[in-house]
Amino acid sequence: MNSGWTYREKIDRADVGLTVLDYYTQRYLHSSETQWRDRIVAGQILLDGIPTHPEARLKKGQELTYHRSPWVEPEAPLDFEVLYEDSDLLVVEKPSGLPVLPGGGYLEHTLLHQLKRHYPQDTPVPIHRLGRGTSGLVLLARSPLAKTHLTQQMFDRQIGKVYRALASGVSDKDEFTVDRAIGKIPHPVIGYIYGATPNGRFSRSDCRVLQRRGNSMLVEVTILTGRPHQIRIHLAAAGFPLVGDPLYEIGGIPKLPGDGDSLPVPGDCGYHLHAYTLSFRHPRTEEPMRVMSPPPIELQTRSNLS
Repeated sequence: MNSGWTYREKIDRADVGLTVLDYYTQRYLHSSETQWRDRIVAGQILLDGIPTHPEARLKKGQELTYHRSPWVEPEAPLDFEVLYEDSDLLVVEKPSGLPVLPGGGYLEHTLLHQLKRHYPQDTPVPIHRLGRGTSGLVLLARSPLAKTHLTQQMFDRQIGKVYRALASGVSDKDEFTVDRAIGKIPHPVIGYIYGATPNGRFSRSDCRVLQRRGNSMLVEVTILTGRPHQIRIHLAAAGFPLVGDPLYEIGGIPKLPGDGDSLPVPGDCGYHLHAYTLSFRHPRTEEPMRVMSPPPIELQTRSNLS
């Protein structure tokens, strides 16, 4: 059981006139209208710090506060390894199964919370994130200078990110590029999900086949953009979804479950993807840096294969 959490949100122009019940029911589809009504009536949701009622109308600038009671989080591996550390930055290796940030039922079973335990005074700030099922390198800032500098490098696409992935199917090309746009697609539970869509944002992944293994292949992927779930979506869009990916299928769109099946979400694990190397300039010295995380055994080349 964790310690619970308080969510605070400001009302903007688009939500003016909605009732408190409509606001939560329309925005957070993971709970039913009845569940949201019960929370409001029970006093778990405050409007400008005061208990409210389901039919109260919202005004611009008001603050909604939702006090979520403590809950039992899903299990996750909580260990991580520090690969580089100085007064400005931190590079850690996270395991598959550990979320970087809170969400999807995870709060304390996250990399960020574990970092708060190890660095309670000045908790490092993630410059980017990895999916829960993705293992490997995460870059974090430990000083205001580093946060500003590294964020700008990320914005300018000056941080090199190379991954290893196990993809289903076999490409007849040793190298190929995927540049399908990635954007939001409606989702019946979480509101929206990212996938390949013509209306999305520009995205690019450069892929190199390291090894062919019967009906699968080991691929090295260099990403020039950092869209959510980019590699999973791009390889699926190219016809090579990640082996074991419960969500993305050929075409780069989310899978639809059959009757009685649970609906897959982005945080579901099972695929093989590893953040292998990070290249960037040190925010204080400007010296080039390159950090590597050895891939798990499934993503290592095998001498008896071609």
